[in-house]
Amino acid sequence: MPTTPETLARTGGQPLSHVLFSEEQIAERVRQLGEQITRDIPEGEDLLVLGLLKGSFIFLSDLVRQIRRPMEVDFLIVSSYGAGTESSGDVKLLYAREASVTGKHVVLVEDIVDSGTTLNRLLPILEASQPKSLEICALLHKHIAQGLVKEPRWVGFDCPQEFVIGYGLDHSEKYRNLPFVGVIDP
Repeated sequence: MPTTPETLARTGGQPLSHVLFSEEQIAERVRQLGEQITRDIPEGEDLLVLGLLKGSFIFLSDLVRQIRRPMEVDFLIVSSYGAGTESSGDVKLLYAREASVTGKHVVLVEDIVDSGTTLNRLLPILEASQPKSLEICALLHKHIAQGLVKEPRWVGFDCPQEFVIGYGLDHSEKYRNLPFVGVIDP
């Protein structure tokens, strides 16, 4: 998809290399993921959807509206990127959830699985709180993580090894508001 005047306005003049997933593709896939989670989590049992901020906030918002059952929603704030385009490997937990995990089916919502560092750090912490189950739902999966302690159960799209922005994903805190996922020109 070529860079349009509207896209340039949204990106502050930064041209896109290309759009990976359109707004329509994302909406349809999120609907499907919500249906899958609704089917896969047993009815009548406690469900906690736990979003990793900031990247997952748009995805999580759309996803929970597609899950057809009562649930709790809470968030974790984790940082491993800073201002760069590659994970620093230094994962910092900046905000811990308030909702109890114990005895609940927990769906951890992640924007993108790339190095796996964040998930490898968080999953043991969450599992120590004894959830009934702990699964991951990721919008994007790059399939490059070495030694990932747990693969996502639900994945929106496989993602190439490019730096992506939009639909919650940022570069130096910009571009989260784009309604699609794209790649900015280097």
